[in-house]
Amino acid sequence: EEEYESLLCVKPAVLVYRVPPRASNRGYRAAEWQLDQPAWSGRLRITAKGSTAFIKLEDKASGELFAQAPVEQFPGIAVEGVTDSSRYFVIRIEDGNGRRAFIGVGFVDRGDAFDFNVALQDHFKWVRQQSELARQAQDLEQGPKLDLGFKEGQTIKLNIANMKKKEGGTGNTRPRPAGPGGLSLLPPPPGGKSSSGERPASLPTPAQLPGTPITDSLLSWPQPTAAPAADVWGDFAKASGSSSNQAQGNTGWVQF
Repeated sequence: EEEYESLLCVKPAVLVYRVPPRASNRGYRAAEWQLDQPAWSGRLRITAKGSTAFIKLEDKASGELFAQAPVEQFPGIAVEGVTDSSRYFVIRIEDGNGRRAFIGVGFVDRGDAFDFNVALQDHFKWVRQQSELARQAQDLEQGPKLDLGFKEGQTIKLNIANMKKKEGGTGNTRPRPAGPGGLSLLPPPPGGKSSSGERPASLPTPAQLPGTPITDSLLSWPQPTAAPAADVWGDFAKASGSSSNQAQGNTGWVQF
């Protein structure tokens, strides 16, 4: 599988110095580099491809590569800090043909030097985590496998409390009448019409609570009396007769 290259850090201003040969095993000192006379200045980028990080020194305008330092371990010989400052480092550059050289790089801003250091630390921390995960996955593959399958003749028993019944018991459930096709029908609701056509018994009239305001007001109203059966049209006839007599009596009278 082809690996892709990711960008870890970009710093627009970096200074490059020639590093004198180290006479002993003591660390590098930036005071010995002639800091007022840098050999080159440009842009620094840190990229990563797989587990290897690459420190690239490029021209600010054209982006042309000036030098490149592959880093396979940090801290390590590919990148070392100086003993007298936190803004300068010694990196080992390679040309791809096996030739190597040590140069000094420095940052004008101390924050840029901090970001440069943290970018390398974070990348190799991620590399260690990936290596640990791969090792754990390999150990799981090589370890004993857990067999969760059923053995021959092995059975499983389910105990569901809601469905458990006593052997030989009739149960307390009432049988439902069977409808057409053997379907079980629900019994009719109380007071409803049954399937046999019989009318339900009349329900008792609910007793009205005595002494309530509604009952007292209804009882205080005057109750109408029923008219005699023989004189159904009596009032209407009397009213009609009186009106006609009055009209006949007034006939012939003219009022001016």
